Amino acid sequence: MIVTGRNPKHVEEAKQELGDRAHVIRSDASVMTDIDALAACVAERFAEIDFVHINAGIAILELFTEVTESSYDLTFDVNTKGAFFTVQRLAPYIREGGSIVMTSSVADEGGTPGMSVYSASKAALRSLASGFAAELLPRRIRVNVVSPGFIKTPIMGVAGFSESERAAFEEIGDRITPMKRHGTPEEVAEAVLFLAFDATFTTGAKLSVDGGLGQGLSVE
Repeated sequence: MIVTGRNPKHVEEAKQELGDRAHVIRSDASVMTDIDALAACVAERFAEIDFVHINAGIAILELFTEVTESSYDLTFDVNTKGAFFTVQRLAPYIREGGSIVMTSSVADEGGTPGMSVYSASKAALRSLASGFAAELLPRRIRVNVVSPGFIKTPIMGVAGFSESERAAFEEIGDRITPMKRHGTPEEVAEAVLFLAFDATFTTGAKLSVDGGLGQGLSVE
């Protein structure tokens, strides 16, 4: 198994935690040379791979009047461009009958103030997944999407928040999610693994892991 991350500190922590179970490397999804190096690493260590999880993502919450060219480009470079070229570079090494799962977001549909660029990047990712699913059908490689809602992670999925802002964001998530709580990384991982290995007659689909947030449920 190969695991990637951009932050050197987190990469080292993953190496310590995973040990011999995984080969952990620093790789930035927004940098083409890093993507090429990742593909070379896969080619060197494995004849073929069973599964690719496209999970790197960034969320910068800004009203559209505050978006800069730099923040726009960074969002699409990581969430969309990086995802596209990672799949393109790794697809030749995926075995026939293997799978790809891409992490989108409950925000890939609808509109929310401050999330126009992020939502657009994830909607584009969802569209890319459909295209990949069609193009990889001859090799029986399934491509699906997992779409999380509010998930309890260290940064709550959003870059640049202060502790107080993160706490307020978490409170909002608990309040507006029909199940009245955040999901856990483990719950998302279980959905990813289901799509990757168990859902053998499913491709081009999106599985929501959002506590009902994107399903139009009305609760007291």
